[in-house]
Amino acid sequence: MNHLQTSAAKRGFTLVELIVAMAITIIIVGVLVSVTSIATDTWNRSRSELRASRQAKSMVDAMVRDFEALVVRSGNANEWLSAITEADLPGSAGMSSANASKLIFFTSATDRYDGQIGTTDDLGGDVSCVAYQLDYKDPLTLTGSSDFETFVLNRLLVNPDKTFEKLLGQKDLTDALDGLTEKIEDPVNFVCENIYQFTVTFHVEVVDTTKTPAVWSTVPVTLEANSDDPKDFEEFSILGDKIRTRRANETELQDFVGARRVKAMDVSITVLSDMGIDQLRRRTFSDTQQTEFLAKHSYQYSKLVQLPSM
Repeated sequence: MNHLQTSAAKRGFTLVELIVAMAITIIIVGVLVSVTSIATDTWNRSRSELRASRQAKSMVDAMVRDFEALVVRSGNANEWLSAITEADLPGSAGMSSANASKLIFFTSATDRYDGQIGTTDDLGGDVSCVAYQLDYKDPLTLTGSSDFETFVLNRLLVNPDKTFEKLLGQKDLTDALDGLTEKIEDPVNFVCENIYQFTVTFHVEVVDTTKTPAVWSTVPVTLEANSDDPKDFEEFSILGDKIRTRRANETELQDFVGARRVKAMDVSITVLSDMGIDQLRRRTFSDTQQTEFLAKHSYQYSKLVQLPSM
């Protein structure tokens, strides 16, 4: 009798019990893997968006500071601001930037003389020339043909003494800047990376004197590369006595009729995530794939900058 009770107490699990236990375990593991995968994907996306927002803030803050101190002097025919869309857009073999402009203008930059304002390094000047340009290269070496190429935004700051000697009073800022020994593509001019595109829109105040009383309005001027829209422009210049533009697909600069001043500027940028940049280096995209890729791996930011009175 005791032998039978001992045998019953030592009986193991049946096959059915093992199958049920394994099924429950598989379900629990599957749920845990699914939850972990969702959490990891959410964390990666949040991390990418946070890094992208930091990149955007770095670029926008630098540009906003410069434009808030924009310097323009009237009563002359000199060029004070030049904005030209890049005809040859930067990018990889798989996909180029959607839009980019080269900006050159004068400003009272707070970091002139390497930020040593008020010290013996400060030579007394307060008007610097600043230039922005987007490129596609290695952000460390700033050269092409690398496994670490990405979209790189550069900012060239010319100190007031050289600005006064070489750039102020010029009719063409692009040619004058090209004549300097400092180049915007130099490694020291790196600002931030992964900026896929940036578009600038100038809000121009115009007056129609053919009507009584005169009618004032604000006209947006957006710089777009290779655009077929007749409202888009490829070049925008502020001179001391006028504002000049060149529309997309036109060859000659035209005076902006009725233009009085530029009231504000809108900066719109697209930042790619690190994962997106990695795919960009390895893939070639069709139009449909490019749209899907940008929807998944890019973030858009914009900011309106009020410009000082001209």
